[in-house]
Amino acid sequence: METEQQQRESINASLSQGTLALEGTDTANLPKLPPAPEPESQWQQISRQFSQFLEQLPEYLGSFFNNYKQPLTTVGLILAAIVTAKIVLAVLAAINDIPLLSPTFELIGIGYATWFTSRYLLKASTRQELADEIQSLKNQFVGE
Repeated sequence: METEQQQRESINASLSQGTLALEGTDTANLPKLPPAPEPESQWQQISRQFSQFLEQLPEYLGSFFNNYKQPLTTVGLILAAIVTAKIVLAVLAAINDIPLLSPTFELIGIGYATWFTSRYLLKASTRQELADEIQSLKNQFVGE
């Protein structure tokens, strides 16, 4: 009974001192917990979240592209066509501002339209030849 009283007193004394091990036990071989992490500041939390986002960004973009491949391709082609049209119009406007080039191109256009009309559109046989040529080009591109 007296030994139980001594053990209780030693446990109470060790609890008051902050240790939970019994006296006489070997605590060297027991696993130890890592030290408690220091609380993160707000900047450290934000930077950690931002770095995690940047690490996962390629995965997010890859899955987004795989899910929306068809609409993204369509939007890209439309934007490319718009940019190309604007560039072509800008180049034509720049060429049109050159004094003698504009009338020269108009004469070339009028001459080609006159030749095309006289070559393919005046006679029925040449119109049929043009229709056959257009059909063969269509078959080459579209298939039969």
